[in-house]
Amino acid sequence: MRAACQYHAVMTVAERVRAVLAEAPVFDGQNDLAWALRRRVGYDFDKLDIAVDQSAAGLHTDLPRLRAGGVGAQFWSVYVPCSLSGEAVVVATLEQIDAVRRMIERYSDDLVLTTTAEEIEQAHRAGKIASLLGMEGGHSIACSLGTLRMMYTLGVRYLTLTHMKNTPWADSATDSPGVGGLSAFGREVVRECNRLGMLVDLSHVATSTMHAALDVSRAPAFFSHSSARAVCEHPRNVPDDVLIRVRDSEGIVMVNFSAGFLTEECRQWIDGLFAERERFARDFGDRGPEWYRAQAAWVQAHPRPPSEVSHVAEHLEHLRQVAGVDHVGLGSDFDGVAAVPDGLDGVDGYPTLLAELAARGWSNAN
Repeated sequence: MRAACQYHAVMTVAERVRAVLAEAPVFDGQNDLAWALRRRVGYDFDKLDIAVDQSAAGLHTDLPRLRAGGVGAQFWSVYVPCSLSGEAVVVATLEQIDAVRRMIERYSDDLVLTTTAEEIEQAHRAGKIASLLGMEGGHSIACSLGTLRMMYTLGVRYLTLTHMKNTPWADSATDSPGVGGLSAFGREVVRECNRLGMLVDLSHVATSTMHAALDVSRAPAFFSHSSARAVCEHPRNVPDDVLIRVRDSEGIVMVNFSAGFLTEECRQWIDGLFAERERFARDFGDRGPEWYRAQAAWVQAHPRPPSEVSHVAEHLEHLRQVAGVDHVGLGSDFDGVAAVPDGLDGVDGYPTLLAELAARGWSNAN
């Protein structure tokens, strides 16, 4: 009898989660599938067809699991590494944009390109996954406002001001201070994003850059894939004083699923991995096939500390407590991270996370 009651309770939670997702599907702020496809198969969807489950290939993302996870809208990152600069970085970013647009066209029964809130709502009514473009790193514009404007014309709807390294005009969270937040040109970039209607993404930037951008921007604060620094002291996470500004600007922080941003033990582990990544880049080039093989070997030899769905929930609860539930979102960083929590090993894992929140007393509305 006890087992039957427990089974009924679990099913009740599962049904509740499905009902919530049917009405309000997941809108995820960041996914690196495009770069994974570039490095693995050169964007050849005949070699790696996301219409079928690709978990055995080590990918976090494919169409069956997006559907199973209740994903209704996805920002696809058009990231390129900081090792590129000048014309090369612009070309590579354009190739990423082209790849995502071709992916959307190829899988048009499931995906549709969207650039406005109205188009996202139309996609939901049509039963399709709204697909948006996010440019992860200010180096992609090569210090050119003209390039920024053309990226917007091609459909890009957010610009992450930095990635792992500083740009000449903005400081990164994971680099030594350069301009003290934003330079005069960096402030121009923020103002031009505001004028265009492009989100200014503050994930990856230094705390000084967060404040400098918020001082200039007229738009709501936006973090596409960051977590709470009060829970884990990773510099990529958002401190409480910035969370207050997120709330006051009516912005949002979309929590990252990377294990290294969730707990102190995993943060120390990821710091060790990132130190090795720099060596791999010197030995093999940044994020090529040999680089990824070396990373996989290191991770196998140095297993990550425990990381659970509950750790993601702790970040969400802290954001809700400090900034308010209206300012909390999900930005998984799937296919762009070295390690994810147990139970969140792909885009089909969102119902597991929502069930965890339900068990913590979260209502359907929040």
